Amino acid sequence: MSKKIKVNLSDTAETMLQSFYARAQYSLSPKHKFYDAKAVEIVKKIDYDFSKAEKDRTMSNGVLARTIVFDELVGDFINHNPDCTVVNIACGLDTRVYRLDSGKLHWYNLDLPEVIELRNQLFGETGRISAIGISALDSSWANKVKVQGTVLFIIEGLTMYLTAEEVGTLLRIIRDNFDRAMVMMECISPVWVAKQGVEKSIAKTGAKFRWGANSFDELDRIGNGFHKVKDDNILRGMAAIQPAYQIFGRLPLAKKVTQKILVFERDTV
Repeated sequence: MSKKIKVNLSDTAETMLQSFYARAQYSLSPKHKFYDAKAVEIVKKIDYDFSKAEKDRTMSNGVLARTIVFDELVGDFINHNPDCTVVNIACGLDTRVYRLDSGKLHWYNLDLPEVIELRNQLFGETGRISAIGISALDSSWANKVKVQGTVLFIIEGLTMYLTAEEVGTLLRIIRDNFDRAMVMMECISPVWVAKQGVEKSIAKTGAKFRWGANSFDELDRIGNGFHKVKDDNILRGMAAIQPAYQIFGRLPLAKKVTQKILVFERDTV
């Protein structure tokens, strides 16, 4: 086996390794609801201590549940728009494109330069799948996206580490630069911003939760220029992983505290 690539990341950037490992490990389970072949392949190339992630069931169950629901939502969008453009914001080591590629779409993985440098070492993506190494809050990344068809923006595992103003900046970049835009954005419930220590492996990285929302309406002014398609959540993903969650999902409290996936579109002029 070739020498493993040593990873030196911290804070928010390091959290991508936890979620990546959760998907890889789950894929090896005989009862998996999705199989992430690329994650299983790539995790063997990384020199990193995953022991904290391996023990953090709260974190991994949340990652797996949101993966199932995001795959469903993104897959449905791609099925209806096979020649679309997808911008995966704060992509980390996400591998969704390898599960859902239509063979026609253009997929951009966007993240901080140090993350994209690591991604390029591990994946070597070219052609229809490419990477942009710029902060999501730097509007210059919009100029690097060559649009075909409708553009889907995936914002997964990011907004909880931003302030409300920073989320507003990100959405403003999308609104001001793309005419036909659909956004699928994960948000945590504000309840968990104050209880972030529950996810031990994430806390270990030094990353801090800063913001959350339960619905598109709660975005208030930072959602200006967009309109709601639907407020979704990860409950059905949780139920797919653990049948016991089917009972939990019927409780009103469940919909309030579980992670949300807000789906909204840019207003047409």
